[in-house]
Amino acid sequence: MGPKGRFLLVFAVHLAVQGTFLVHVPERFVRPHARWEVNAVAMSLHERGTFADPYAVPTGPTAHVPPAFPAAMAGIYGLLGTTLAAGYATWTLAIAGYGAMFGMLPWLGGRLGLGPRAGLAAGLAGAVVPRWPGYVEGFTGAALGLLLAAFLAREEGGEAAPGRSLLLGLATGLAFHLAPTLLPVALGYLAVELARGGRRRLVPVAAVLLGAALACVPWTLRNARELGGLVFVRSNFGLELRMGNHEGAGANLALSDRAGTERHPRTDLAEAGKVAALGELGYMRAARAEAVAFIRAHPGEFARLTALRVAQFWLGPVDGPLLAAATTLLTLLAVAGALRAFPRLSSARRAALLVPLAAFPLVYYVVGYEPRYREPLDGLLLLLSAAAFFRPPAGGGAGRYAGPVGPSPNEAPASASA
Repeated sequence: MGPKGRFLLVFAVHLAVQGTFLVHVPERFVRPHARWEVNAVAMSLHERGTFADPYAVPTGPTAHVPPAFPAAMAGIYGLLGTTLAAGYATWTLAIAGYGAMFGMLPWLGGRLGLGPRAGLAAGLAGAVVPRWPGYVEGFTGAALGLLLAAFLAREEGGEAAPGRSLLLGLATGLAFHLAPTLLPVALGYLAVELARGGRRRLVPVAAVLLGAALACVPWTLRNARELGGLVFVRSNFGLELRMGNHEGAGANLALSDRAGTERHPRTDLAEAGKVAALGELGYMRAARAEAVAFIRAHPGEFARLTALRVAQFWLGPVDGPLLAAATTLLTLLAVAGALRAFPRLSSARRAALLVPLAAFPLVYYVVGYEPRYREPLDGLLLLLSAAAFFRPPAGGGAGRYAGPVGPSPNEAPASASA
């Protein structure tokens, strides 16, 4: 079975498992609604043609959420109306993102020198676990995999011509409209490229940055026109920073919500009124100022909350013992797999795996924690976990990759082409 067959197998297994789960989800959760930010913006876009009103009262144009997924949801509503069928279609879209993330693991396993068998095992392990799908977590995980493969190709295959670099930057910038938390990962890869290649990589790296900036220009201009200021994709960092760092903050957002300290304009009418009065950017600046003031006044508490967020990101929520046990097991297996596989991998492939694991969580260490924030890394963690049980191909790709980007049709180990 080739890489396409493995992808389709894993993808189909995930759709079958999640489809079985979906038919048991109560209709009130499936039918289109405006209870949460992404859904509310999608409904506004469908009904009024405006990317607006994510909160408890109408507040006008917004950049609270990235534009890609609400636009896709609104497109589905345009085709099917705000019907139950449209609800199932949007759920299926989110499920497909996870299927893509898990489906590419056999290919990534071969590409990274861990072997397609490890990748297939990892993909199937992720595919068979029923989950309540988020919005963009699966697609973000798939984007991480594509970024990894693209930057690894530049390191191993010399794919760093200015034109190709500009195209990679454009694709990366478009991915930011799905999840701007991909920015630290892209910058991490470019930093590694500069460190390894020196001055000869300045022009290719600059071309990637230029392409990413150009891709962000239309949405940035829209935000400047509609919101009255510059915003990198989404506006809500100040709010998220305050939700994680305030007087009485819990270890995670669920605990803060139970304690009544969360103060989110989606659920708090008084906060939504402040957004309407101050404007979205004014409100977010005020929320950021509150959070910074709290952090400066309580550095020890900020350190404690940050340590709790780091621990929960890798070990699971303190208030969810079953999820914590599963998350801890996945992390420990990934560490074991890395210790086993890394000595056999080239430095470029080790960096390709380590950069997203190190860079992607950074923003989540300082804002309020939710378990879904880690899900885009599930594919890479499952891949490393499988490496604890499947021996990498001989050589592990210690040399440079000389063939085309991606695995060959017969999945030859990287060392065979070195």
